[in-house]
Amino acid sequence: MNPFRKNESKETFFLPVSTEEVPPRPPSLPKKPPPKICGSNYPLSIAFIVVNEFCERFSYYGMKAVLTLYFLYFLHWTEDTSTSVYHAFNSLCYFTPILGAAIADSWLGKFKVLSLVGLSLIALGTGGIKPCVAAFGGDQFEQKHEEERARYFSVFYLSINAGSLISTFITPMLRGDVQCFGGDCYALAFGVPGLLMVIALVVFAMGSKMYKKTPPEGNIVTQVVKCIWFAVSNRFKNRSGDITKREHWLDWAAEKYPKRLIMDVKALTRILFLYIPLPMFWALLEQQGSRWTLQATRMNGNLGFIVLQPEQMQVLNPLLVLIFIPLFDLVIYRLVSKCGINFTSLRKMAVGMILACLAFAVVAVVEIKINEMAPPQPGHQEIFLQVLNLADDEVAVTMQGDENNSLLAESIKSFQKMPHYSKLHLKTESKDFHFHLKYHNLSVYTEHSVEEKNRYSLLIREDGKSISSMMVKDTENVTTNGMTAVRFVNTLSKEVNISLGTNLPLSVGEDYGVSAYRTVQTGEYPAVQCKTEDDDFSLNLGLLDFGAAYLFVITNSTNQGPQAWKTEDIPATKISIAWQLPQYVLVTAAEVMFSVTGLEFSYSQAPSSMKSVLQAAWLLTIGVGNFIVLAVAQFSGLVQWAEFILFSCLLLVVCLVFSIMAYYYVPVKPENIQELADKQIPYMQRNMINLKTKNTKL
Repeated sequence: MNPFRKNESKETFFLPVSTEEVPPRPPSLPKKPPPKICGSNYPLSIAFIVVNEFCERFSYYGMKAVLTLYFLYFLHWTEDTSTSVYHAFNSLCYFTPILGAAIADSWLGKFKVLSLVGLSLIALGTGGIKPCVAAFGGDQFEQKHEEERARYFSVFYLSINAGSLISTFITPMLRGDVQCFGGDCYALAFGVPGLLMVIALVVFAMGSKMYKKTPPEGNIVTQVVKCIWFAVSNRFKNRSGDITKREHWLDWAAEKYPKRLIMDVKALTRILFLYIPLPMFWALLEQQGSRWTLQATRMNGNLGFIVLQPEQMQVLNPLLVLIFIPLFDLVIYRLVSKCGINFTSLRKMAVGMILACLAFAVVAVVEIKINEMAPPQPGHQEIFLQVLNLADDEVAVTMQGDENNSLLAESIKSFQKMPHYSKLHLKTESKDFHFHLKYHNLSVYTEHSVEEKNRYSLLIREDGKSISSMMVKDTENVTTNGMTAVRFVNTLSKEVNISLGTNLPLSVGEDYGVSAYRTVQTGEYPAVQCKTEDDDFSLNLGLLDFGAAYLFVITNSTNQGPQAWKTEDIPATKISIAWQLPQYVLVTAAEVMFSVTGLEFSYSQAPSSMKSVLQAAWLLTIGVGNFIVLAVAQFSGLVQWAEFILFSCLLLVVCLVFSIMAYYYVPVKPENIQELADKQIPYMQRNMINLKTKNTKL
């Protein structure tokens, strides 16, 4: 017989349960200690995690190294659009860790996210990998090995930069030195990093039996949000002055949530508040793969002993990180400590911000120098014009304006190389110019249309016993990828196919056909193979210098066979890419002091249940920093050097704010959180008597 009648309600009162009533558990067997590396205190599982991180970072940074130039030269986007999409991708990669951390802490655990989700799906997997792998490695250490765990984060960061170092150097070579599908081999440049992701998955799976796998602790993100919401709403409902005030605003959640969770959320919110200024630092640091790479495309990569691709300058960052981490840990920080200076983690981060400000000041100086040495560009209602005389004798050229005034009057010898373009002013956006060509006793009048902001070449050619002319538009920015551009004019009566080391030959039409520009590697070209329908011959193009654009005229006026007459459309880049070295030194020192320290700081300050959440919050600041760059690139409208100065000044202001916040921050060790919780007033028990009872149907 059921002792309760149907639909009968009973009043139930909830009282705290004493822990003394719980029967003691039988003693558990002592756990077998995990295997160590060569008798040290480092778990063997760390080796698999570090190797996995190396492969995964090789894949990520290798792909990212060529991404901006892929947008710019393969998809033909503008520099601002390429920069914006690059940072939008980076921002997404650093926003998804919030989702990955929630899944890791509440559902699958760090191990399963990393292996099943993170490494299977690269795009979304970045969010699974980033917040978990560092914290997962930290979980492998016992509490008594804090020094080894702190050292692990440096080794972990070394593995990241070792993978970045190798991939950033190799991937651009796969793109530029290998030709496929008629151009740079982006397929291979993206394919090799993809293969490394497979290797990362295999290596990580091999160590699965050795890992110390912390079980998930419930949906921690949801708990945190609900706890904060309840505390705020509960405080708002109890605004009466008769109610006793509480020490912390989160203590208003004590009626519903356990003390441990409240203390964890307190620690979390303290650190999250400190994270507010951090995105501006990442806004500067993340531009190495976008704005700095674009700057390198306008510099000479020939260092004498090696020729660097523009994106290969990024290799300096991981290379210097590998040097600076032991230098700072073993030398600089110890010297500072011996001087009696308490160089805390937050102080290191502030100094890192200052170094990043200096780095961008140097970037701005280099940008100004590049602009000074760059060839001038036609502005509003302006054109640049050069006249090339391909006839066999001297030609007098006169160009007349609207009022029959002479705008240009030159006597040009046969195949005379012009020292520079002539600047001509227009009164409208487009204009028809009238030319008078005097050749021997002949006078030829011709008309050509031009548009503002363009470069043109007026080619004068023989036409039987007379002469004629044609206007050719010179393409701008054909060599901004740091390579060399060439084009050809074919004076022969047959089409010529020219092999320039690419899969597809360059075809130039007969009778003064003009080819499009073709980008090639810099260097000596003493014998370029050419073909007509009935003849094979070679052309000596000589040295094709870095960043230059050349025009070659194929002639056959001697008994030595076809020859190539060479003139320079765009001069070679003079400023060396080595001038970027100081800015990379400064920004890498800033990264070591800021990022490595912040990585360890985030883990050490994180409550045990929220380590991945706090790691994800740290990565989230990087995502916000990328979003800042995206917004500035799209909406600032500043010239590039002024944009660099803007970022430097903004970070300087943020550094001041962060220093003030850090001054009042008191670090808390995770093992002390429970001790602090035990000292708090047991609001839950004290206020339980004030709770209204509820009728519960049984």
